[in-house]
Amino acid sequence: MAASCGLRALLGQSVSCFRCPGHLRRISASLRSIVEPVRHHAVSVVGKRSACWVNPGPESSRRTFQNPAGGGAALWAAVAFSLFGSGEDQRDEAQRKEDEMVLLLKKAKLSMHRGQLQAASGFLHQAIVLAHQNHNNQAIIYTYSLMANLAYVQGQLDSAEKLFKAAMSFMLAGGTPQDDNAVIEMSLKLATIYAEQNRAELAEHGFRFCTESLEAKLEKYKELQEDEQTEEQEVLRKETRLLLGLCLDSRARYRAATLHLKQAGQDYLDALNICRQEQGETHPQTLVLMSDLATILDLQGRHDDALVLVQQAVDLSRSAGHPDQHVLLGNLAGILLHTGRMDDSVRFYQEALHLARQAGDQEAVERIQEGLREVKNRRNQERTEDGKEAAP
Repeated sequence: MAASCGLRALLGQSVSCFRCPGHLRRISASLRSIVEPVRHHAVSVVGKRSACWVNPGPESSRRTFQNPAGGGAALWAAVAFSLFGSGEDQRDEAQRKEDEMVLLLKKAKLSMHRGQLQAASGFLHQAIVLAHQNHNNQAIIYTYSLMANLAYVQGQLDSAEKLFKAAMSFMLAGGTPQDDNAVIEMSLKLATIYAEQNRAELAEHGFRFCTESLEAKLEKYKELQEDEQTEEQEVLRKETRLLLGLCLDSRARYRAATLHLKQAGQDYLDALNICRQEQGETHPQTLVLMSDLATILDLQGRHDDALVLVQQAVDLSRSAGHPDQHVLLGNLAGILLHTGRMDDSVRFYQEALHLARQAGDQEAVERIQEGLREVKNRRNQERTEDGKEAAP
């Protein structure tokens, strides 16, 4: 019985690995570093983005692994079997498998948290075998989801695609609606995988399905009068809108990587407006989006507009104590470099470098050092040109 409660608690957790795809973009002064494809790591494993778009809410904990009509029937069936099974041996065997499955899932999550990805993979493969043996659909979905995310983090995109599809097939077969937020989250992961594989048609179709499905759901919420909405409906509305923001953010990164800058800028702007309205002006995600939008404006040659926006993001990050302030400072330095303000660029790069080293963020350190090298190269180029002009 204790193990059954443990399994319910474990399955009741939201799949946070889906809700924070991506980390802060390390944007140096060079165009190449801005538009190169970015792999989205799970925050629970190696994530750099400081804040999730979608906070765990009732839908994520209730619907991600449960049939809305069945109320988690598969799990309760297992519990009932353990309590009222006709044979003592059968009951003991089912309980033993459930105990073992709970332990394996806990070990897998702990290994992922510690960055021990191979060990986590081994635990998950053992857990999925037990989940199938117990015919526990909730555990199957949960385990496949973790396996898919782990494969994604390791760059095994083909495996991640198959595992996400397997998890979705069990969810849909169990009666989960196609427009359920949990299904859309997995669809977004698939779209991101297709984007990284340069499967443009599938990526665009996936992003479009996610955004249109969420927009349609939000229209239904608008039809309800404010005084008619229950607290639960308001929570689901907010979660759905934040998930739309995440979809727009992800599509914007894809469009920026393919140099569709106008469309990317619009997606970033829409995502930023959602984040400001739902999470506030100083929320870490809001500041990240301000910086990202500034980068797009910079690439479009709108350096003054970009500088105003990224400066605002930096100022707010100082007052709010943003955990990745060094990344925003690096973005500011890069935009200053493009405006020709070399001294200011170096000053902010140096501050960003100091904070990045304090944070132990080696990736950011390398990006910032790359920016400083570019400043040096530009100064040398200017001196060479000045020397040629001064020569008789």
